[in-house]
Amino acid sequence: MMMLRRLQLIDFRCYESVDVRFDHGVTAVIGANGQGKSNLLEAIGYVATMSSFRGAPTEAMVRRGASSAILRAELDNDGRDTLIEIEVVPGRRTRIEVNRQKLSRSRDLLGVVRTTVFAPDDLVIIKGGPGERRQYLDDTLVSLHPRNQAMRTDLDRVLKQRNALLKGARIKGSRGRNDPEMLATLDVWDNKLVEVGEAFVAARRDLLAQLEPVVTQALADIAGGNDQVGVQYLSSFSETGLAAALAEARDDDLRRGVSTVGPHRDDVGVALNDMAARTHASQGEQRSLTLALRLASHRVVTEATGQSPLLLLDDVLSELDAGRRSALLRALPQCQTVLTTAADLPEEAHAGAVYEVRDHHIAPVSSPSIGGTPGGDAPDTTDGSDESDDSHRDAGPGPGPETMTGNPGNDANGPTDVDTAADPQTLEPVIDLRDQPSAPAAPNPVATGEAAP
Repeated sequence: MMMLRRLQLIDFRCYESVDVRFDHGVTAVIGANGQGKSNLLEAIGYVATMSSFRGAPTEAMVRRGASSAILRAELDNDGRDTLIEIEVVPGRRTRIEVNRQKLSRSRDLLGVVRTTVFAPDDLVIIKGGPGERRQYLDDTLVSLHPRNQAMRTDLDRVLKQRNALLKGARIKGSRGRNDPEMLATLDVWDNKLVEVGEAFVAARRDLLAQLEPVVTQALADIAGGNDQVGVQYLSSFSETGLAAALAEARDDDLRRGVSTVGPHRDDVGVALNDMAARTHASQGEQRSLTLALRLASHRVVTEATGQSPLLLLDDVLSELDAGRRSALLRALPQCQTVLTTAADLPEEAHAGAVYEVRDHHIAPVSSPSIGGTPGGDAPDTTDGSDESDDSHRDAGPGPGPETMTGNPGNDANGPTDVDTAADPQTLEPVIDLRDQPSAPAAPNPVATGEAAP
């Protein structure tokens, strides 16, 4: 079982410095809207996927006026300590280290820690366009196995190259569309698109087949009743295959300068009791169905990998009535969970640690035992900077006021680090990782192939 024990942030979003320890069960962060509760969850998600689940660009991760952002996560992975350190520098390649070993590719981090994110914006999975539903599927595929990210990246690369070629031909007019050299190059990219595209579509279809019965059960767990959920893959090309579809669409593609068929044009039809959920379901039904889709993906990933992803609930409780809140919390699996809410925290949450965000300060509401250790110290109060923004500080536990000092290094050769061997009440200044011993603190799960099944 993977557990996030501690997260340290320097100049991430609006955090000047934050140090948080998490309960092995539920850690709750409560507070009014606009106080920045989501920043903590976004940081956890970034450590897992190297992207923001809110869709923000990389440069937005760095606090205004800072040169870089540092994220440092300590995890317990089936009894093995894992340390993830990330330095984000706008305009430069992000630096990642796992147990003090540098990763050459960001996708090598995938699978070290998995997350399932529930967010209010998830409603677009039902109400939004095809791209939202494709992203839901593709993100779940990546959670199942990191190799799916490589296939996803290859597909994006091939489409980008093919579209650039088509655009160039369109600009040149009839001369470009009839250029033998260009047409020969287009044949090459068509073959590559067929190879990776059909493989990716097959993976999507297989995932949908796994998800459908699980979504129906998850909806029953959340909303009750006997509603039936149907999910259908809607392909942009016929059953004759992608190669035939590309050949048929070639003239149109050359005229328009874009690829009009392929996995990037596909959709997922979601039906509730044989009626399109997007147009016929009520707002409440759509919200319950969205939660069921997220819960189903979590269950499928857990079953396939043998490891329950970390649950991140970003203020979804505030969007639900009391009955659905209670039902959702009862339906959640018994795994580590971090949730934020602007509403009253239901008793069913059974939070082991609770913090309140108010006026950009975080204070413990209770003094639970952190990490399940009897008699643990009460969480501390952590302050952030005074910048006004939609996302502000979150807190961390500890035996007393805890502060990170120093500024992240501005050296492009490596990220900075916070020394956890320091006295718990006073962290050492940030130091350059190049000064650290080369031997890792623990085996690298990426290098040993243990990060994902």
